Amino acid sequence: MAGMAAPRDPWLGWHWGEARALGRAVKLLQRLEEQCRDPRLVMGPPSLRNLLPRTAQLLREVARARREAGGDSEGPGGAGDFLAIYLANLEVKGRKVAELLPSRGKKDANEEVFREGSRFRRQLAKLALIFSHMHAELSALFPGGKYCGHLYQLTKGSAHTFWRERCGVRCVLPWAEFQCLLCSCHPVEPGPIMQALRSTLDLTCSGHVSVFEFDIFTRLFQPWPTLLRNWQLLAVNHPGYMAFLTYDEVQTRLQACRDKPGSYIFRPSCTRLGQWAIGYVSSDGSILQTIPLNKPLFQVLLKGQKDGIYLYPDGKSHNPDLTELCQTEPHQRIEVSEEQLQLYQAMNSTFELCKICTERNKDVRIEPCGHLLCSHCLAAWQHSDSQTCPFCRSQIKGHEAVSIWQAQERSVEVGTTAEDSRDSSHREAAQWELEPVTPSAPRLPPEDPSPRRPQDKGRLTVATLTLPRLRAPLPLPKMASVLWEVTARPQAREGATESS
Repeated sequence: MAGMAAPRDPWLGWHWGEARALGRAVKLLQRLEEQCRDPRLVMGPPSLRNLLPRTAQLLREVARARREAGGDSEGPGGAGDFLAIYLANLEVKGRKVAELLPSRGKKDANEEVFREGSRFRRQLAKLALIFSHMHAELSALFPGGKYCGHLYQLTKGSAHTFWRERCGVRCVLPWAEFQCLLCSCHPVEPGPIMQALRSTLDLTCSGHVSVFEFDIFTRLFQPWPTLLRNWQLLAVNHPGYMAFLTYDEVQTRLQACRDKPGSYIFRPSCTRLGQWAIGYVSSDGSILQTIPLNKPLFQVLLKGQKDGIYLYPDGKSHNPDLTELCQTEPHQRIEVSEEQLQLYQAMNSTFELCKICTERNKDVRIEPCGHLLCSHCLAAWQHSDSQTCPFCRSQIKGHEAVSIWQAQERSVEVGTTAEDSRDSSHREAAQWELEPVTPSAPRLPPEDPSPRRPQDKGRLTVATLTLPRLRAPLPLPKMASVLWEVTARPQAREGATESS
C-alpha cells in the first residue's frame, strides 16, 4: 500500500531510533540532575552536579547536528556505531547513579551515600569519574555536536600511525578486536594482565576502546616503544598508583601518612585527561597535589625521589626502581628541503633558531600540532597558565625532545679555477654548482660595499640564469641538507606550519 511505503528521508528511517535514544539520554540526565540537588552531595572535581547538565547540552547539540546531516553513520566504527555504544553505556551508568542517589520527594534516602568514606560514597565518586571521562570523550569526538572522530589526531605520532594503519577512520572498536591489534605490536599475556590492561584503557567501562581513550592511555604511559612495559611498572606493580581516585579521596588517603613526609600516590588527572596528578606529604606535613606538565611519569618520579619529595609510595618504605625506563629512544632523521633552507636564509635566520626568543636553538616539539621552539620559551609560556600552542593556538597535549643535526656540514671555499669550483660543488649535500670563473679575471676590490644576495653565490643545477662571477676567496654559505632528529614522531611539521 502507498500509505505504508518506507519514508525517503533517512532521518525518518532507522536513524529515528538514534534520535529517540538521544532524547531518552537527555531526559535521564535531567532526572539525575534533580536528584543531585541535595547540598550534602557536593563533591570536589569531578562533580556530577556540573557534569550532568553539560553532558545533556552536548547531546542536544549532537542530536541537532545529526538531524541536519541526515544521520550519516560514517560506516563501521563511525558516528552511528559510537553513539549506539555511548548511549547504551550512558543508560547503564545513569541507572546505577539513580540507585545511589536519594529519590525525588522521598525522605527514606540512604544516609550512607552522604557519609565520606562509605562504600556508597565511593561508588558514587567512581561513577562521577566515569561520567567525566564520557563527557570528555563526547566533546573530543563531537566538538560542538559535529562528528570529527575520523579526523581525530592522536598526540603521539607513533600511536596515531598505529591506530590509522590498523583501524582506519574508525573511532571505536570492540575490546576483543582492539586487543588482537595491540598484541601484534605490543604482546600481552592473556589472563589477569590482559584484564588489568582493559580496566586501564577502557576509561568509560563500555567494553570498547575509542580513539580518544587510546590517546589518553598512550599519553599517560609514554614513550611508545616501551608503552606496555611502562604501564606494567607504573600501574600494575607500583604501590603508589591509584586508579579512579578523586582529588578529595587523595587528600583523605594521605591523611594517614602526614607523619611521614615524602609519602605520595599518583593517579590519572580527572581535570586534565592524559596527564598525571601526584599527591604527596611535604616536609611540614602538608598534603599537596600537583600536575606535572607533559612529562613521562617515570622521569617526574625519579627526579622527585632524587629531590627527596617522592620517597614512600602510599606510605610504604620500598620505592620501586624506575631507572630501567630511562632508555634513549631511537632518533629518526628527517630531511628538510633546500627550499626551506633558502627561505630561512632569505629571512636572515636559520632553521634551528627559536622564533620566539631568537636567542636559543629549538629543542622541543609541541604535540600534536608539531611546532618547534626552545624548551625555555615553552616553560615560560606554560608557566603563564597557557595550554595552547603559541603559534597556532591548538591545545598542547604533550611535547618531545628535538635536536637539529646538520649532515655533511662543511664550509667549502670557492676555488680560483672552474675545475676547483666544480670539485667543491660536488661535495655539497645540497648539490649546488658554481658559475665558472675565468682565472685571468681581475679581482674585485675587497672594500666593495655592494650587498651580495644568496643567488649571487651560486645557482641550482636546473637554473639557466647567468650569474655574476664570484671573487675567489669568498666561501660558499653552509647549504648542506639539514636533518632534525625527533624522538618518536616521523613527520616534520616545521616548514609546513611555522609562520613566525
